[in-house]
Order: sequence, then C-alpha cells, then structure tokens
Amino acid sequence: MSQRIRTLIVDDERYSREELKYLLKHHPALEIVGEADSGEQAVLKTLQLKPEAVFLDVEMPLMNGLEAASALIGLKLPPKIVFATAYPQFGVEAFRFEALDYLLKPIDEERLAETVRRLEQSLRKDEIAVPLPAKSCGKLSLEADGEIAFIAPDDIIYISREDAYSKIVTANKEYHVKTPLKELEAKLRQYPFFRIHKSYVVHLDYVKSLVPWFNGAFQLELKGCSDKLAVSRNYAKAFRDALEL
Repeated sequence: MSQRIRTLIVDDERYSREELKYLLKHHPALEIVGEADSGEQAVLKTLQLKPEAVFLDVEMPLMNGLEAASALIGLKLPPKIVFATAYPQFGVEAFRFEALDYLLKPIDEERLAETVRRLEQSLRKDEIAVPLPAKSCGKLSLEADGEIAFIAPDDIIYISREDAYSKIVTANKEYHVKTPLKELEAKLRQYPFFRIHKSYVVHLDYVKSLVPWFNGAFQLELKGCSDKLAVSRNYAKAFRDALEL
C-alpha cells in the first residue's frame, strides 16, 4: 500500500491504550491518528479523523465496544474493526459486526502481526475493487406482507425493530419484514442512514428536529411522518455530530 493505515485506538483504560500503542508502533504500516476512551468517543473521533482501522475494546461504560461497532459499520466510510479485549465470550457476537479480527489481552505480538497483515490485505482489496457509485440506482428488494416489495432507499424515513419484525416506514406506506435491522442497515450502507437507538435507524435527510427528553436522551421529529423516535443517550452525541458535518 502506498500510504500508512490511519488507526484509532479505543479503550477506557489508559494503561491498555498505552500498551497497544506501543505494540502497534512496531508496525510501520500503521499510523496512529488518535485515541478514545469510550464507545461514544470512538464514533465521534471516527467521524472527525476518518481512520481506516479501529482497534476497539469491548467492555466499556455507557456505549460498549459492540454498540460502538454497530454505529461504526453504519457510517458512509466504515473503518475496519479489530476488537482487542480480555473477554473471549464476545467473539461470536463481535463478528456479526464484520470485525476483521478479535484479539485477546494480553496481546501476543505474533498474533498482532498476523492481524496487521490481514488488515493490509483487506484494505488493498478495497483499493483495487471496482468503485461503487455514491448511491446505487437500484431498489431494496424485500418480502413484505406475502409479496416482493421494491423500495427506493431514499424513500425510507426510518426503520425500527419490533419483536420478530423490522418496520420500514416511508411517507406513503409501512412495510413489515423479517429481515433483521442489522442486515437492512448493512444493505443501506451507501445511503445516509444512522443508528440512533438499538431499535431505530433513520435517514438523515428526513431529520426535522431534536427535542431534549431526559437523562441526556432526545426525541427525534422527522419530516414526512408524525412518529417521534427516542434517541438513546449512548448514540446522541455521535448523532448530533453526524448532523453537523
């Protein structure tokens, strides 16, 4: 690769950040562009610094690493995610967020070197891949209410998860589909959708106003529908920053 890989380190413990930073500095392919001590800060600094790779702890207060990863993969230019944690039990769930790797502390240097090689290979493949247009001209194809529905992504105001179904809301109609929210979020990655809650993903173009609620949370008013959605405190700051960019 012609340039070094812009890398963000996220861990709520300063000693752990320092140790990982020391290990990563032995790999000239990486350039450490910043650090964060929480999941919320991870999302904010990713928006600001645009790293290509994020080394992410799992157990953190408020927004944990898995919640942060969910927000990161929903960005227009998502970074590669490498989890670095002392907890092996989250490994299976972590790969649901398209994690490149899952490192266990204390981090083995040879294991880390293999991760860096995989990171280089993954980004190299992205560079040589045929670039996609900023927005696909196609439609979202889904089985809804016993028939196949074709929905233009820019017609979607928001998507919510309710029990075993996802509800897709447009200005004219609601669709109830069995497709999980995370899968829909991944399909719509080229479009300006943002997760505001574990159960809600919204199209940024339909945001009307944010109304302070309680305990640092907000209610979101949207153009084209009367529904008011809860913006989780864990996502609130990153969401506000996304709207300001």
